[in-house]
Amino acid sequence: MSDATRAEVCAVACADAYRDDGEIIASAFGTVPAIGVRLARHTFSPDLVLSDGEATAMRGTWALGGPPDGEVEAWLPFNQIFTLVWHGKRHITMIPTQLDAYGNANISAIGDHAKPTVQLLGVRGAPGNSVYHPTSYWVPAHSTRVFVPAVDMVSGVGNDNARAAGPSAQKHHDLRYVITDLAVFDYEEGSGRLRLKSVHPGVSVDDVVAATGFDLVLPDAVPETRLPTADELDLIRTVIDPRGLRDLEVRG
Repeated sequence: MSDATRAEVCAVACADAYRDDGEIIASAFGTVPAIGVRLARHTFSPDLVLSDGEATAMRGTWALGGPPDGEVEAWLPFNQIFTLVWHGKRHITMIPTQLDAYGNANISAIGDHAKPTVQLLGVRGAPGNSVYHPTSYWVPAHSTRVFVPAVDMVSGVGNDNARAAGPSAQKHHDLRYVITDLAVFDYEEGSGRLRLKSVHPGVSVDDVVAATGFDLVLPDAVPETRLPTADELDLIRTVIDPRGLRDLEVRG
């Protein structure tokens, strides 16, 4: 019987999102996704490229919140990032403020665009990220405030809008997974709608449905998200996140 916390289950789910990605830049926003990419690179996806947060790629596995501790693997100046992005050589995990059934994400503003009630980050790199290379999303607090019928502004491009924009937007458009503190989702082939892939231990399908503001694609059987192995738990607790920062992002 595993004693894994909800945050540790989420970290492993984030790691699994990068399984079999090969040699690609792994950009993960949020504490739990950052743990996930370190875990993936240390175990089943050793070719992932991780930045020190500045201009170098690093070998090794270092603690979250601490300075990079390892060997410099490559020089990654800012202007080269765009070349890699435009050729699909990155898989990013972003944190949406709103997300709809087709994976349209809003990180820009809440309310009417001409006069928003809340100003957020702006679209930043979300349009290019979602059109040019694999994109996943992390939601640390799953609720109907995040999972909405329609986003107030499209920052990250969803499957329906990519389809409507035509071949140039669809060619490299690749929405992968949505991981939340309740469940893991992917997208139904054909419709492009968000589909429930697994529920975390202690969470029911009904819990997820109640916390989502639109109809999900629900398979006949929904498995539980896998638990961390003993080795993965040890890596998370003693090497990657010994300070327990994961439990500040996901409680319970």
